[in-house]
This record gives sequence, C-alpha cells and structure tokens, in this order.
Amino acid sequence: MKENQTSIGRRKSAIAQVNIKEGNGNITINNKQYEIYLQNNPKLDVYKSPLTHLSLYNKYDINIISRGGGLKGQAEAIKLGISRALYEKLEENNRIKLKIEGFLTRNSLCKERKKYGLKKARKAPQFSKR
Repeated sequence: MKENQTSIGRRKSAIAQVNIKEGNGNITINNKQYEIYLQNNPKLDVYKSPLTHLSLYNKYDINIISRGGGLKGQAEAIKLGISRALYEKLEENNRIKLKIEGFLTRNSLCKERKKYGLKKARKAPQFSKR
C-alpha cells in the first residue's frame, strides 16, 4: 500500500486533484475546510459518498485542489477523484463495490456550443410569416 495516493477527477469544466494519505479524517479543499468551501450546502455532500460507502470516513486525510466550473461540478469532480484514489490505494474487491455504485464513471456531459443564426445552442429566433 502506498503512503500517498494522488488522482484527478473531472466534471464539465471542473478539475479536482485529490491527495489521500492515512490520517484521522481531515478534508481540505483549496486550503479551506470542506464545510466552508462548499458553503454548508447539503446538496454538495456527494463527494463523501465513496468514503461512507466503503466505511472509510475517518481513516484518511484528504487534500483537494479544485478549479474551474461551479461548486456542483467541483463536488462531482472531487467525488470521482476520491473514488479513483481509493481504488488505487485499496484492495481489488473495493473496486467492484465502487464500480457497482457508479463512482468510477466519468460524467462527460458539457454545455453545447452556440451555433450561428441561433440565439443559444438550439433556440431559434421567432419566425414571422408576414
């Protein structure tokens, strides 16, 4: 088992670098406590789900560098980064548990680009017959 494990998670335009090491459960995002960074929003607690699913919540210290996108995209990127780091750090049977729950799947959906002649990606100007 490695001392430190680093991995990257991505979602939309958000990127999260996750560094996991043995510890007592401290989680920092961009050198701030996770509650402060994610503004105590319970909808953004999705990043905890791989840790709670494997019952490892207070066993590792996690340091995260996150940039780009909004808070929800960053939280999803952090979830993927934590899942990948745990998969690399732990035994093979935990990979199966993470895979079944969908924690190792990258969500690659992005905003569609605006096309010429349209107001947005698909919204057309109002049509006038006369």
